[in-house]
Amino acid sequence: MNDYLVAPTSDSIRILLVDDNHTNLKVLSEAIRHENWTTLVATDGESAIEQAEYAQPDLILLDVMMPGINGFETCQRLKKYPTTRSIPIIFMTALSDVVDKVKGLELGAVDYITKPFQQEEVLARVKLHLKLYHLTRRLEEQNILLNQKIEEKAVTEAKLQQLNQELEQRVEQRTSELSQFVNKLQKTQLQLIQSEKMSTLGQLVAGVAHEINNPVGFISGNLDCIQDYIKDLLDHFQLYQEKYPDPEIEEHAEEIDLEYLLEDLPKIVASMQIGVDRIRNISTSLRTFSRSDTSNKVAYNLHEGLDSTLLILRHRLKANEKRPEIEVIKDYGSLPLVVCYPGQLNQVFMNILSNAVDALGERSQAKTFAEVKADPDQIMIFTEISADGKMVKIHIEDNGPGISADLQEKIFEHLFTTKAVGCGTGLGLSISRQIVVEKHGGQISCHSQLGQGTRFTIELPITSADPL
Repeated sequence: MNDYLVAPTSDSIRILLVDDNHTNLKVLSEAIRHENWTTLVATDGESAIEQAEYAQPDLILLDVMMPGINGFETCQRLKKYPTTRSIPIIFMTALSDVVDKVKGLELGAVDYITKPFQQEEVLARVKLHLKLYHLTRRLEEQNILLNQKIEEKAVTEAKLQQLNQELEQRVEQRTSELSQFVNKLQKTQLQLIQSEKMSTLGQLVAGVAHEINNPVGFISGNLDCIQDYIKDLLDHFQLYQEKYPDPEIEEHAEEIDLEYLLEDLPKIVASMQIGVDRIRNISTSLRTFSRSDTSNKVAYNLHEGLDSTLLILRHRLKANEKRPEIEVIKDYGSLPLVVCYPGQLNQVFMNILSNAVDALGERSQAKTFAEVKADPDQIMIFTEISADGKMVKIHIEDNGPGISADLQEKIFEHLFTTKAVGCGTGLGLSISRQIVVEKHGGQISCHSQLGQGTRFTIELPITSADPL
């Protein structure tokens, strides 16, 4: 019954690219090629509208300046049609005028991408809005399923009719909360447009996690009340049957399978509560990961940062048709709180763990599923305190293909990458080194042998060594 909570696969996602410049279309197609998304192309506003109505893409990248109708008019017409109204639109423009950007957002666009394109930025923003779009759709589907269950199990008795009305009101209130959340999120896009930096993404993730707590708390509170109401109403109805037996009522109870209804209705509400708890756990992990709420060093539990990063990467660790699940082996020592910038260190963990997943993917590419299962992909994480008690050490190790000695000397250099064109920026480890060494007075090192895997070691002072 929870199939509607499953996220769409990459190969089912359709992205519509609208631009009269074939070079731009080629750059954008190259940027999303490795995501296994289906790419649709249009070179003018009219054909974009026709394709959007026919193909129903998950997201539209729309150029502002085009022959015929421009991007603003195209967006306005798309938002008028019921079939295309909810599709998220990201404008692409070389304009720097904030007024034009505000105009686009007022017309219903969710974001802007400024030319010339940065592939990493395009992918980050597209992935973010795809997640928000599918989250919105899943919540809407959940509302529909809830109404269907209520309608299917409804009875004609007056008290149960009253319960149905109360539930419908709560669904409307919950939908209103979701609408307010989406509107508030759209307003925050101006800050993302002005900054034009990837660091803003971390702040946005923290904001999304915070905003998710509002509707989740509302839903959770209502579910508690619904459970109590259902119990009271069912007890009352059972008492009514016992005190006032009536053949017609008994016949109707058999018709609707009342015994099954009484057993299944509490289970449905309990299942909904489990879903709400899962969303709350994800929200907590997002906030723990971003930690953009502090501009000063604070005492922080590094294990929480590692666990939240692993949760965010869980979709990349799961089994797929090509390989079994990547095993994560944790051996955490007894670490004290470390005075640091939590959000920055979590970004370091994300960079290193993402690289480990990529390396294991390279290792498994040349093997069959059975071969990988016999020698599984593994990521090992263990932590400890240094012998002098002044430093903590975080070791992140994989059993991937390893790195040659000559490349190990360059991996922390700015813009150096061993990945294929379009797959890496050469910034992840360079930024990680800056965060660990310059911001925290620590050390980061790499130890690897070809065919033997790679280990990254991060050493951090327990107390702040830098007043910044």
